[in-house]
Amino acid sequence: VVCLVAYHIFFMLFVWSYWKTIFTLPMNPSKEFHLSYSDKESLEREPRGESQQEVLRRAAKDLPIYTRTMSGAIRYCDRCHLVKPDRCHHCSVCDKCILKMDHHCPWVNNCVGFSNYKFFLLFLAYSLLYCLFIAATDLQYFIKFWTNGLPDTQAKFHIMFLFFAAAMFSVSLSSLFGYHCWLVSKNKSTLEVFRAPIFRHRTDKNGFSLGFSKNLRQVFGDEKKYWLLPVFSSLGDGCSFPTCLVNQDPEQASTPGGLNSTSKNENHLFPAKPLRDSQSHLLTDTPSWSETTAKAEKGKVGMSNPALTMENET
Repeated sequence: VVCLVAYHIFFMLFVWSYWKTIFTLPMNPSKEFHLSYSDKESLEREPRGESQQEVLRRAAKDLPIYTRTMSGAIRYCDRCHLVKPDRCHHCSVCDKCILKMDHHCPWVNNCVGFSNYKFFLLFLAYSLLYCLFIAATDLQYFIKFWTNGLPDTQAKFHIMFLFFAAAMFSVSLSSLFGYHCWLVSKNKSTLEVFRAPIFRHRTDKNGFSLGFSKNLRQVFGDEKKYWLLPVFSSLGDGCSFPTCLVNQDPEQASTPGGLNSTSKNENHLFPAKPLRDSQSHLLTDTPSWSETTAKAEKGKVGMSNPALTMENET
């Protein structure tokens, strides 16, 4: 009876998570990130170069944006006509910008991003538990199959096939689930692993990491009673994310510009941009940015930023 109840619980949670992963529409950037009609006209009139970047900088001056392109330019999508929020990327399959895009998954025929990343993780977890449960309960009959302890019927081959299928899926799902657990612990997406986010001064692969506990809460939320249920509880709005001012992750020993970890206090300051109220409490352990520092960095960027062309990226 206990096994039967556990089987139905795993199956219902698996189906529920899979359904939410498939049918939860990926979130797109809010209207404030879309260029106004006048800005679009100005962007089309201006030649590609610093003049276009000036239009984009003017449009993004009040937006909570920290990341840039490889050349230091404003991240802009010329297909959606919007300034890309941090961690937002354009999906070539869906043909739209997806907030905190992780990847486009063909198995669920949907983009995995801010709106359904928790559901995707739970789908992997419950799929793995479901396969392990089937393999464990079928093991005794699988052993009897090889010791000729089962009646000579067609059910023997069904038992063998069921055990091999459950075992193989368990191996593949465990590796995929373990990889995404590591991503959650580091507050990274799959795209950010292959291309680290670039901030105004340098590339920082751990720029969004706030520590294991806060990274976990960003995906699953503050209410632990909702963590194991396929209900949306992630923190924030997907358009802005808190960042660490000083990176103390031992994985990053040096910076691309040759700066060592002792100089990060002076060179890892990001511009002061407003965060959403639902995210600001995640930064209670980090120092705040002063207006004086923000003004100084704004002046420095004008002299040190070599970006004279607009870059579009996925």
